[in-house]
Amino acid sequence: MAGRISDEDIALVRERSPIADIVGEHIQLRNAGGGNMKGLCPFHDEKSPSFNVTPARGYWYCFGCAEGGDVITFVRRLEHLSFGEAVERLANRAGIQLRYEQGGYVPGREQGERSRLIEAHRAAAEFYVERLSSPEAATGRRFLSERGFERADAEHFGVGYAPAEWEALARHLMARGFTAAELVKGGLAKEGRRGPIDRFRNRLVWPIRDITGDVIGFGARKLNDAEDGPKYLNTPESPLYKKSEVLYGVDLAKREISKRSQAVIVEGYTDVMACHLSGVPTAVATCGTAFGQEHIKVLRRLLLDQSGSHGEVIFTFDGDAAGQKAALRAFADEQKFVTQTFVAVQGDGLDPCDLRVTRGEAAVRDLIASREPLFAFAIRSVISRHDVSTNEGRLSALDAAAPIVAGIKDRALRQLYAVDLDRWLGFNNERFVVDRIAEISVAAQGAPQRPQRPAAPRKVAELTDPAVRTEAEVLKLAVQRPALLGPGYDTIGAEAFTLPEHVALHKLILEAGGTAAAGPGGREWVDRLLVVSTEALRPLVTRLAVEELRADLDGEGRYASAMLAALELISVGRSIEQLKSRMQRTNPVEEQQEYNRLFAELVALEQQRRVLRDRASGS
Repeated sequence: MAGRISDEDIALVRERSPIADIVGEHIQLRNAGGGNMKGLCPFHDEKSPSFNVTPARGYWYCFGCAEGGDVITFVRRLEHLSFGEAVERLANRAGIQLRYEQGGYVPGREQGERSRLIEAHRAAAEFYVERLSSPEAATGRRFLSERGFERADAEHFGVGYAPAEWEALARHLMARGFTAAELVKGGLAKEGRRGPIDRFRNRLVWPIRDITGDVIGFGARKLNDAEDGPKYLNTPESPLYKKSEVLYGVDLAKREISKRSQAVIVEGYTDVMACHLSGVPTAVATCGTAFGQEHIKVLRRLLLDQSGSHGEVIFTFDGDAAGQKAALRAFADEQKFVTQTFVAVQGDGLDPCDLRVTRGEAAVRDLIASREPLFAFAIRSVISRHDVSTNEGRLSALDAAAPIVAGIKDRALRQLYAVDLDRWLGFNNERFVVDRIAEISVAAQGAPQRPQRPAAPRKVAELTDPAVRTEAEVLKLAVQRPALLGPGYDTIGAEAFTLPEHVALHKLILEAGGTAAAGPGGREWVDRLLVVSTEALRPLVTRLAVEELRADLDGEGRYASAMLAALELISVGRSIEQLKSRMQRTNPVEEQQEYNRLFAELVALEQQRRVLRDRASGS
């Protein structure tokens, strides 16, 4: 039975797992000022980045879905892991050997399922690579050579060979301590009559890695056409491998995709290799499935796909009917990108791999450079199916292409493509074409609309009231920069805060020792608050730990003093209003003593308010 990971090791894993590096393996992060970084949230769809990371304190928070936490929480949420599995995954990445309490450390026994399957796939990839050098793999090496790939290229992409044996890999992995059940669950083997048998036999094998570089599956190409089975065979769905979410080559391409704001979508493993070797290192491919919604999410996060961005997504398809059909399928998802989408089609039907072999690497680069907008390609593809030499054919082509133009969300772009459509069809009557498209657009809008999922309710109150915003800013300082507030914060009563969650957090800070005992703050202070906080308060603590302060670094001291005074000023203002209300209800003749006492108290509060106003204004 697995033991509990020691607290010291968990702390070490956090320390050696910089949150910006871990998050940066999945999304593109940009400097947001104040020591923060920002990107598109991996946990919900959004058009503009609201996912914030604060490397100095090791926390992340999304202002869109109100989720947040530390590096372990991020890995848990992203990979759907338990706490222990997330710690193990980060420990493996950092080269940390974990110690387990309640029985000590036994290598391999206590690891979570995912970690075990990752190790099995890593060992399988090494096995296949080693076998590529064997005499029996000569056909595989010839296959690569005929396509222009040298030994170094195969090594770079991890290409291997699955021997033509029933149990070669299974025996190898079971000798390494993996169980038959693990091999079957991971898709490396199938159940046989006398135990597990290899899923891939006599095939070239490409390792399919996730965005962090871990092998999670394989794609295999048949070498003997006379043998049974499909030409290409992929790992089946498993706890690691979800084909709708996987892009081959993304581990190698991710940095260039972010750097160049460009992603090139090709159709096969050898096409990815050919593009990378030809100077197009942004190429990726789907794995045994059509390009879809989950693939779009991966690329949008890498491209930091948002309004005003100038990125490119370029699809490469064969120029035949199947290629055109694939492009039109891509068009259906085009407007889920904010960046521009293009199509690069080789007219003679050569894919990037064949193009590199026959015409050289420059031809591959020229193919990508010759891209045309996906809208234009989709419209031209529809027109090509009709005989536009006749009036009937032109009208039929117009009616077929009009839904594509009508579906363009950008009104100005829709108008421009309507003009292009008129020119391509030869009507020379823009008004007629525009009106026809408008009719179809109106008809489409009149169709029943799919109900939209209601937006998730915000977990933090909207800070629209100036007083509430001041409360939040002071609490943010208490979480991020407690030393700037000093003991003055600790003297503030709970009545200074209005929102229940602000009152609760203020009490929590005092229970944790107050800002006077927090020292310089930083990660240790935030961790202490999170440990003693309730489940309901943790998101607020994380949010305030990540949210940017409204002050320059040089002016933080003056800003903290001003905000603390502003909070006290609001509290004193409330006291003055309450006191005035009491005085109005007090008879100055019949209750002269009480009235004079209240008046003296009012004078003192008014004097205090003047002092606080000066401090709040920074004067």
